[in-house]
Order: sequence, then structure tokens, then C-alpha cells
Amino acid sequence: MDCMNRRKFLHLFAAVAALSPLRSHAFALPRAAAVPGGVAVVGLGPAPAMPIARLNGERVLVAGDPSGWQAVVGIPLDTKAGSKLGLSVERDGRVRETIALAIEAKQYETQRLTVQPGQVELSAENLARHRREAAHLQTVRKTWTEQAPESMLLLPPCEGRRSSSFGLRRYFNDQPRSPHNGMDIAAPTGAPVVAAGAAEVLDAGNYFFAGNTVILNHGRGFLSLYAHLSAIDARIGERIAAGTLVGRVGATGRVTGPHLHFSVYLNTVAVNPELFFT
Repeated sequence: MDCMNRRKFLHLFAAVAALSPLRSHAFALPRAAAVPGGVAVVGLGPAPAMPIARLNGERVLVAGDPSGWQAVVGIPLDTKAGSKLGLSVERDGRVRETIALAIEAKQYETQRLTVQPGQVELSAENLARHRREAAHLQTVRKTWTEQAPESMLLLPPCEGRRSSSFGLRRYFNDQPRSPHNGMDIAAPTGAPVVAAGAAEVLDAGNYFFAGNTVILNHGRGFLSLYAHLSAIDARIGERIAAGTLVGRVGATGRVTGPHLHFSVYLNTVAVNPELFFT
């Protein structure tokens, strides 16, 4: 399928989705996987008003209707297998219960690399820039809006081979680095990158590690991120449909070659994007 026909198909898909019953109580949810970096779907029962759920103090996406509500919980990647997380649920303005979420084991891949020290150690200038950007992005990830997502099932943001890189733990010269918090999609420079779901453009800019980046707000703490772009085709604050062009694949930031880095966030934490694809 060429790029023009693909874009027409994606816009048609988005239009059909907007009219589908998925926006009612049969809301489309991601696949549940109560593992580090996964998603737990927790039934909260019927209630006249939507309950408020929190994990580690952060609001959690709640979907449904008075006949039955569900919390869709992002589980931090650094959660220990076998531990239990406490999901607090407020009803009528008071915490009525705390639900224990049992976390199952998940083995992610490990990669050990030996490189020159200068390739992994940042200069004082770059380190200061990274710290400023990290603080900004942490604020962005905490964005909460009451509008519900149209769906939690996502379109592939780009054509290409998806790697199983989420959660990959890398060691450079035996020094651990943070686990990879997204999925890499192999594609040539200039390939179109589209919004995986209907959203508001929350952030767009250039970052030291991520390069040219777009972040979309799908609603209630559900965000998606598109990094290493060669070009950005999105304006902060605009509302866009699923399948809308937001940029093009590139190799900006700290990368070894062109690809799309795609991340999904729930309640501020990165979760496995594979769980959101049909």
C-alpha cells in the first residue's frame, strides 16, 4: 500500500472508529498483563459517578459507565515480580478501598556492550541540558485531562518491522542503563509517522536523547510519544484524528540509524506498546 492510500485508509479507520459503539460502555481496552511494564485492568463495579483511582499518588485512567467501571493501570517497569501494588479508589470524595494488584514475573532481554567511555559519558553541557529536558518531560508525563480517550486500541504509527525492544536492559561497560521504555520500528528516513489515536498535541520539540519528538495526549493520563523524527508536522494544542500525519522518520537525537521510537504512557509510567495494538 503506498503512502497516499495508507493515509486515506487510516483516516477512514479513524472516522469509522469515532462512530462505533466502542465509545459507549463497550470501550476498547488494551490487553491486560499484570507484569512490570504491563497493564492491569481492574473492575471497580457499578456506581452512579465515575470513581477516582490512584496508584503511587498518580491518577489512573478509569473507563466505563454507571453499569460498570474499570481502572486501566500502568505498572512501572521497575516493579518487582511477586510484589503487590495498592490501587486506592475514591467514591463520593472519600477513599473507600485499596485494591491489591499482584504483579507477575516478566523476563525482558539484556544486552551488554563494550564501548569507548566518551560514547556513554555526557559532557557537563550535555548533562545539564539532559537534566533540564528530563524535568520538563516529567511534567509533561503528569498531564491529566478529564476527557476520555476515544479508544485505547492504537493504530501502528509507522510501517516497518517492530522490535521487541521494550524493557530491554542495556549495560555499557558493565554499567547498567535505564530499561528501554518504548518500541523501535525500523523504517527509512522520511517515512510518514501518524497519530496512533485521536489526541491533542501536548508537546513537540527537540531533545538531546530523543531528537525531534511529538507527544500526544489521548485523555486521562494516556499519552503516546514519537521520537527521532526528521521532521515534525504537528502544532502544540491542535486536536487531531487517529491517522493524522505528525512527523517523519529520522535519526535525530542519540541514535545509530533511522527508526521510530514509539512509547505509550499510563498514569505517568511507560508501558509496553504491543498491548495496545489489535
